[in-house]
Amino acid sequence: MAHVVARIGKPHGIRGEVTVQLHTDDPAGRFAVGTVLPTKAPKGSGVPLELTIASSRDHNGVWLLGFEEIPDRTGAEGLRGTRLLTPEGTEELLEPDQGGDAWYEEQLVGLAVVLKDGSAVGTVAGLDIGPGQDRLRVARDGGRTAYIPFVSALVPVVDVVGGRVVIDPPPGLLEL
Repeated sequence: MAHVVARIGKPHGIRGEVTVQLHTDDPAGRFAVGTVLPTKAPKGSGVPLELTIASSRDHNGVWLLGFEEIPDRTGAEGLRGTRLLTPEGTEELLEPDQGGDAWYEEQLVGLAVVLKDGSAVGTVAGLDIGPGQDRLRVARDGGRTAYIPFVSALVPVVDVVGGRVVIDPPPGLLEL
């Protein structure tokens, strides 16, 4: 199974570069010029099934990527939200820590979210990667969404095998 290494954000400049939210701790290695990365995008979006890295650089703490298939800002705008996946054959190198504190988004999505007392809160709908900390996106009853900072003080238990995440939010966080 391929894993997400980055999610494409907004265009940067006029030459087709895009910002990316990293899901890897080795961006320089993962985004080496010439690397071909499979993509995951909505059907009918027109995003190529694979993108070839033409340029990659750290710009004031934000990674910018350019692709051989995307020559301009218009093309880059169409990539927004696309996920870049691990190339075929590298998945075995990316197994998350067993018993550690690293998880792939696809491992978390769908897990039940409960409070420390066991009462149901919702279901993990996604993981938002942020510059300071990541946030669990929790789908709640009634179509509402809660955002829980993904730090051990607020998310003391992640039990992928057991199918649940235990949270300990401060008063009012779930009502925001």
